[in-house]
Amino acid sequence: MVDGDRDIGRSGIMERLSRLLQQLPGVGPKTASRLMLAILSAPAEYGRALSKTVADLVDKVHPCEICGMLSERKRCTICTDPRRDSSLICVVERVPDLLAIEASHEYRGLYHVLHGVLNPLEGAGPEQLRIDTLVERLGAGVREVILATSSSVEGEATALYLKKRIAPLGITVSRLAAGIPVGGELEYTDSSTIGRALAGRKEI
Repeated sequence: MVDGDRDIGRSGIMERLSRLLQQLPGVGPKTASRLMLAILSAPAEYGRALSKTVADLVDKVHPCEICGMLSERKRCTICTDPRRDSSLICVVERVPDLLAIEASHEYRGLYHVLHGVLNPLEGAGPEQLRIDTLVERLGAGVREVILATSSSVEGEATALYLKKRIAPLGITVSRLAAGIPVGGELEYTDSSTIGRALAGRKEI
């Protein structure tokens, strides 16, 4: 049997892994120890497969060149799906927000991931976000852009900035309807609420 507390103090490898695991969201020292001991208790093939898969993840998964979604190819499966409505583009802050909307099964358009929000205090201006690439996508055929940024101060400021950039193009700009709590994140909102917010979106 592996003595977790004693071996962690003696093994440099185990200590390094524990510290790396603790950098993941929601993983503290105890959870890191449990995950590490679970890996050590599993067959060796599992640990080797996990290591190779993580390496492949880092080396082979990159943002889609069109929308910013993570993909193993240059263009993700959403952007290359001919069944999606290319006249609709939903703008989200992060990939987890995109996944939350997809889980609602209420939206069949395309996406654009900003990878952040405007936040001058943290050095996040328009140049640090994928705003120019969004405007470049808004050519013929796009009739509506849905702004699904959060209702935080930064999310609202980002939505207003995008509205100003897109309005001169003559494209409808809408915002998710009420139902998403103030300051709430799409990632943690249930699918039915997201679905209602999409269906009741309003032009801004």
